[in-house]
Amino acid sequence: MAAGFKVAEPLEYHRSFLKDNCRPDGRELSEFRTTTLNIGSITTADGSALVKVGNTTVICGIKAELTNPIVEAPGKGYIVPNVDLPPLCSSRFRPGPPAEQAQAASQFIADVIESSEVIQTEDLCIERGKLCWVLYCDMMCLDYDGNVLDACIIALLAALKNTHLPEVTISTETSKPEVNLEKRHGLHIHRHPVGASFCVFDDSILIVDPTAEEESLSTAQLTVVTDDEDRLCVVHKPGGTSLSGEKLQECISRATARQREIQKLIDKVIHSVKTAQ
Repeated sequence: MAAGFKVAEPLEYHRSFLKDNCRPDGRELSEFRTTTLNIGSITTADGSALVKVGNTTVICGIKAELTNPIVEAPGKGYIVPNVDLPPLCSSRFRPGPPAEQAQAASQFIADVIESSEVIQTEDLCIERGKLCWVLYCDMMCLDYDGNVLDACIIALLAALKNTHLPEVTISTETSKPEVNLEKRHGLHIHRHPVGASFCVFDDSILIVDPTAEEESLSTAQLTVVTDDEDRLCVVHKPGGTSLSGEKLQECISRATARQREIQKLIDKVIHSVKTAQ
């Protein structure tokens, strides 16, 4: 009977749980799904991470290439993020060029990288005006069950922390770069941005870490990104019903707590990988 009700009246089905301050999957309104992390699993990448938030699964691989700095920023390297939502992760995505949601997610990640200053792009410059690193950060969703933005940020941050670049010197004789693959160094992670995504139900009820079904039934969505110094990096709200200042403050304080949880998780996983080596 419950299954029939869920299919026929999904919104009413969710409301019947929300009035008791819980959700169909048994979580409280402000409770995140179990988050797991694995790093360094793509051996062909310079850094990688696989993240699961509930069923939502995102893998991030980072490839570093040598290039010329752009004229406007001769002393900086750059970071190029790309989010892929292929048909394999959900029936909602079709084959072909990236759909609007994937493009919006890529732009959102680019905004997070820039506003949080997760990496100082000056650190990616090898010789001013001549040589720098470009980091291609590809995030692919393998299983889509809502809240893909949070999973992408965690995967990106963990993959950046796992990235090791070879030592590069410029030969005095040939003026060409010489790459020493034996000597590698990690990136200097300047800040640790972490996102917390929310959905609004019936214009008033806030829930955190929505599933795909909860996203589809909500009246608004919101992602708040904070860093390890409690700075607000990005507030992303694509349309929908407006939020009161009080509700927004609630989201920010939950996001700050989430930042600490995720940073602990990333540090723990990196530490366990180091001790295993």
